[in-house]
Amino acid sequence: MLRGLTRAGLNMVGDDKQLLEQASKNGFQAVELDAASLIEAEGLEAAKELLRTHKMTMGAIDLGLDWRNGEEEFQEGLASLERRAKAAALLGGDVCCTYILPSTDNSPAVLAVRAVGRLRQCADIVGAHGLKLALEFVGPHHWRSAFRYPFIHTLEDTLAFIDAIDRNNVGLLLDSYHWHTNGLTTADLERLSSNQIAYVHLNDAKEMPIEEVLDHDRLYPGEGVIDLGGFMRSLQKIDYTGIVAQEVLMPQDDRAPQSSEEAFLRSKTGFDQVFAQLH
Repeated sequence: MLRGLTRAGLNMVGDDKQLLEQASKNGFQAVELDAASLIEAEGLEAAKELLRTHKMTMGAIDLGLDWRNGEEEFQEGLASLERRAKAAALLGGDVCCTYILPSTDNSPAVLAVRAVGRLRQCADIVGAHGLKLALEFVGPHHWRSAFRYPFIHTLEDTLAFIDAIDRNNVGLLLDSYHWHTNGLTTADLERLSSNQIAYVHLNDAKEMPIEEVLDHDRLYPGEGVIDLGGFMRSLQKIDYTGIVAQEVLMPQDDRAPQSSEEAFLRSKTGFDQVFAQLH
């Protein structure tokens, strides 16, 4: 498994070149970059050389469009997705991510049917460039009542949703926070096959009842109560070899790092601690 970084929790690290430099310095192997902007600014060969110099793999890109609401807005987003997927592939990227909120103001049945068709279109677009589409279920309980109707939030329902999309390049984005807030176990992970998982996020949670855990109040890996050692060992057991990316969504309060250097150090310390538990 590759140690990866999103920008979440890195405290305004700067541009992609600074992100690459700091990620490499702290022992990470993959970063989520704005590939299209980097290629436009540096040129394709120079962008590739930046990754080679820092021995870095291109991480996931965000789907970057709204598949939940108006058709016109969705269609406008498809052209941008095509451009960004092509750029990511040119830098070696192979994953595009989106999330599923567990409640909605729309009719759940109508949304589910619409979403299957739209995400199938997205899967075809990114798949033409060799990318997988990773779908993330969202576990925190407060999101389940944020809107009028409940929607998909469990592992089981997300797998059924993926089956309905019916594209070979669609899989799970498995986040340790959502695994924890769904009350899932290592046994649940070990019932999966590695080819069902397209991407992984790693973060930690406060010690409190699961029902009270908030989505944007996460901790760095190793700073909380999630069984991240068990989580990672289960992924290892089913032969997942892809990127495990730190994603720490947190308020800017006294617990937050005061600098990007501190944020990278806490990320590195957490990953060192968690990866040391693999065997």
